[in-house]
Amino acid sequence: MLELEADEPATVGPYRLLGRLGSGGMGRVYLGRSAGGRTVAVKTVHPHFALDDEFRARFRREVAAARRVGGAWTAPVLDADPDAPVPWVATAYAAGPSLAAAVTGTGRLPAHTVRALGAGLAEALAGVHALGLVHRDVKPSNVLLTLDGPLLIDFGIARATDGTASLTSTGVSLGSPGYMAPEQILGKGATGASDVFSLGAVLVHAATGEPPFRGDFSAALLYQVVHEEPELGTMTGQLRELAATCLAKDPSSRPTPRELAHHLAPEGAARLITGGWLPGPLVEQVSRSAVQLLNLDTGETVRSGPVGFAGPSVSGPSERGSGEPTSRPGAFGAPPVTVPPTAPPPAAPPAVPARRDAPPHGKVSVSVAATATQAESGRGRRVSCTVALAVAGALAVATVGLGALLRPWLDGGHSDAGSRGSGTAHSPAPSADPGATSGPSGPASVPSRYLGTWQGRATALDGNLPIGTFRLTVHPAGVGEELGRLVQTDQLGGVCTDILTLKQVTPARLLVTSTGAKGNHEGCDPSPHQIELTPVGDDLTYTSDSQAEGNPVSRMSKAG
Repeated sequence: MLELEADEPATVGPYRLLGRLGSGGMGRVYLGRSAGGRTVAVKTVHPHFALDDEFRARFRREVAAARRVGGAWTAPVLDADPDAPVPWVATAYAAGPSLAAAVTGTGRLPAHTVRALGAGLAEALAGVHALGLVHRDVKPSNVLLTLDGPLLIDFGIARATDGTASLTSTGVSLGSPGYMAPEQILGKGATGASDVFSLGAVLVHAATGEPPFRGDFSAALLYQVVHEEPELGTMTGQLRELAATCLAKDPSSRPTPRELAHHLAPEGAARLITGGWLPGPLVEQVSRSAVQLLNLDTGETVRSGPVGFAGPSVSGPSERGSGEPTSRPGAFGAPPVTVPPTAPPPAAPPAVPARRDAPPHGKVSVSVAATATQAESGRGRRVSCTVALAVAGALAVATVGLGALLRPWLDGGHSDAGSRGSGTAHSPAPSADPGATSGPSGPASVPSRYLGTWQGRATALDGNLPIGTFRLTVHPAGVGEELGRLVQTDQLGGVCTDILTLKQVTPARLLVTSTGAKGNHEGCDPSPHQIELTPVGDDLTYTSDSQAEGNPVSRMSKAG
């Protein structure tokens, strides 16, 4: 990301700009943040386009079409103003490099990553085409690689297939040379099959490190796409066959996105991505990007230097009373003492563990610079925190996610000596929620469509931080009764269990109070918070108001 220059705006619409992500023929893309703290990508068009009334009309239609795109593997449009002096559109921001940048930086991707990439993008295109839209600019720079899967972005020139919104004015590119389908180049129009051709070219680029059509000039590339066969390089097996089929000159010979997705991932793209799909170097890069995003423009000054401790971290003979066993020099001392709620505030911040045990594969190091104030409960609540994450070893980075590493700092320093232990332990159901609203009680109060077991990937911080898998079990309950349990498994394998108490039933959702089980480990959030369970198609969405956990969200499918 580049710093803003003197002639660039500080704000666009309601978003404060933090830096410039890139620029192109249509305009510039900035990293922005809303007043509520959401991070977005803001795309502005070049000012000369703003003077063209016809362009504004097309831009308005394109934004309306892009707003319809949503679901897995796409970055949704959140906001836009086609009538602003300089028109702009804001989309959800994802921490991760583009496919183009990833291949340039680390080289071609392994076969299992390419397969997951193709399956996710094919599913995304299937959803886009089901809305009657065509993307028309599928290329490596419009594909983002996140820990949670690939994302297809930039629907700026997507158009309705009925032809009512088409960017065809002079000087406006309808695609990217080398990735456009032959029929696009020949002016025969773009269809869903054109996107499949572009996806085939993207798969070749990911698998070989080179595009299937190569040349130094646009004219040469366009000629090759229309008249010459693609170069598939080192691709082998089914991936090579599918790429070649996608790159067929005849649109009718190409598979549909759904057919392609089924060939690449018969059980769905999510199955390939769960458990890690990116190679180690990219996992580390994405993880560092997410951490940098957390620290970006926080408005606080973080001082370098050692962190203060309430007591010595190394025990020696002089630190113990007479007759008490002493630790050898250089050994770690006793754990910090928990201050009871009734005790007066300590003179120094709570002790910070000198180190954490590393996972069995590779090494993870976490350093923290923090200050603390006394919370009402008597626990130290961190009010400023800078987290630096270093991940080393291919096995470690392939399995380590940020959810478990950041939660102890995101949750405001919650710890409870009585809540340490196995993350799978259950506690008795909590008493009826005092905030429960009046309404129908008894098993019939929960519609049957909510009942059963649901599972899906979860994210926090506006989707920028993958935090593992949620598994939710819902059974019949009345208001004030236990509705079920949520088991959260982070990317390090840590488990937190929440007990759910039904608070309110509405025609569109369930309002639930979630409380951490007493057997949870110290990294889990024990405080009660409200969640919403909302049906979306055949799925169930989970939305939490827990700022301590980064407001987790998850879209879960029926698991049983």
